[in-house]
Amino acid sequence: MAGRGTRVRPHSHTVPKPLLPVAGTMIVERIVETFKRTLDRDITEIVYILGPDFGEDIKEPLREMSKRHNAKALFEVQAEALGTAHAVAMAKEHLDGEVIIAFADTIFDSEEPFDLGDADSVIWLKKVEDPSRFGVAVHEGDTITGFVEKPKEFISDLAIIGVYYFKDGNYFKKQIEWVLDNDMKGPGGEYFLTAALDKMIKDGKIFKTATVDEWLDCGTLPAWLETTGIITEKEFDGVDESKYPGSTIIPPVFIGEGVKIENSTVGPKVSIEENTTIRNSKMENTIIRDNAEIQDSEIAGSTVGAFTNLNNVKGKVDVGDHSSLNIE
Repeated sequence: MAGRGTRVRPHSHTVPKPLLPVAGTMIVERIVETFKRTLDRDITEIVYILGPDFGEDIKEPLREMSKRHNAKALFEVQAEALGTAHAVAMAKEHLDGEVIIAFADTIFDSEEPFDLGDADSVIWLKKVEDPSRFGVAVHEGDTITGFVEKPKEFISDLAIIGVYYFKDGNYFKKQIEWVLDNDMKGPGGEYFLTAALDKMIKDGKIFKTATVDEWLDCGTLPAWLETTGIITEKEFDGVDESKYPGSTIIPPVFIGEGVKIENSTVGPKVSIEENTTIRNSKMENTIIRDNAEIQDSEIAGSTVGAFTNLNNVKGKVDVGDHSSLNIE
């Protein structure tokens, strides 16, 4: 979570990407919810790796979310973005016992529970059409035999989605330290987690695969919009239009608590967070964060920040928090 999320600006100017909502729930909380539902053991601690300029306004919602799931929230700082292995190393004081590592800019799901079994490690994977864009796992059956970063020639179509389980956190910590101590830098001068995983395989550790049914990206504005639309459609369970006078609601939509909609057409694939007000407007395929006010506007494919005012706006816009856009 230490990155700045530049591809979802302007929204990441004020909040880290994993705290952005998808149909009413933070990205990072959706990841925790999936683990709670699909793992056969409890999550007792969650360690968040933050950037150096993330303060209490970021930590507090993470504490509250962790508490909702009966887990203790702990925080470490990655002062400089030097890769995935370097980020994990910031949590070395907490790498003990069973450990799950998750990079919190994607949402994944599975209908079936995950069986961790007696494997030394489990790597979550998803079959993809273009494996050259991802790190992939080479496997024999459900046992992983190697890892390749963005292969130029076809080796495997099972992409690593950024979720890992390790039975022995202390042993895993030593492999991360080995990568850093031996300056095992990869492309871009960064330390990659796959270097530690490769060493573990060479040491004879058993890696198993866990495949997911759904892997949704939230790393760019178009991806965040698309994922929100997919989740909104998946979770939509009806809406009481009588709450919104003079308005037409076209499913699927997510409408948060305290939202006011008057004389407007909303949907499809619109997500509106709590305490937002919409009057005399039309919108589709749009994310509107909390406490926004939109009037006399027609928007589509748009993202609107919290505490933001739009008046007489037409077309596509991406407007950050605490902004005002008034078209005369």
